[in-house]
Amino acid sequence: MPKEIIKIDNLKRYFKVGDETVKALRGVSFTIYEGEFVTIMGTSGSGKSTLLNTLGCLDTPTAGDYYLDGINVSGMGKNERARIRNRKIGFIFQNYNLLPKTTALENVELPLLYNSAITAKQRTEMAEKCLIEVGLGDRLYHKSNQMSGGQQQRVAIARALVNNPAIILADEATGNLDTRTSFSILTLFQKLYNEGKTLIFVTHNPEIAMYSSRNILLKDGRIVSDEYNSDIKSAEEVYKSLPVDND
Repeated sequence: MPKEIIKIDNLKRYFKVGDETVKALRGVSFTIYEGEFVTIMGTSGSGKSTLLNTLGCLDTPTAGDYYLDGINVSGMGKNERARIRNRKIGFIFQNYNLLPKTTALENVELPLLYNSAITAKQRTEMAEKCLIEVGLGDRLYHKSNQMSGGQQQRVAIARALVNNPAIILADEATGNLDTRTSFSILTLFQKLYNEGKTLIFVTHNPEIAMYSSRNILLKDGRIVSDEYNSDIKSAEEVYKSLPVDND
């Protein structure tokens, strides 16, 4: 039986806006198992950003339970959630969120700085290994402003991998990239999935679902469908078929 990485039970998140209560999540339940590549989709206002913040331990639910790698994080305080977030979750953002004027290696080392059990030498070795894994072995000492958008996103993916987290959580990770670069990043995601990583890709782009193993669709704070993909398309095949822009 696959290991449960995420278990959410009747999750609700309400916000007070003036005199009105906004019900962003209205009782969401699902389980994600180790080694799944899940897309979570929905239009603006569907609740996916609120769900993303909850999954990422950036926010706490109004009601319901959230278990991350067997730990109930629902009632945790801010500091406890920060510690769990650093150890259990690898984040990848649309805007990369890299430190400017800092090398790829230094950016990837960053999450390891909070772990006193890891020496400086180990940090460098772990970061270098992850950068090689995402195809940037020749860009270790390049700074953010010396890299393309696709290369910066690969640095962000390496940074997300460096702690060997329970889940990789991507927020619109191809949203700022051109078509060919997007498919090179999707190819990398599929490689990680094939290696057994657990991936959650939050997006408004329905096309992404063709390349993942499962798709959860939200509407008005509820799950309207949760389907497994029996015919996963190859991002690499699409990437290879796209013309190279030489401009």
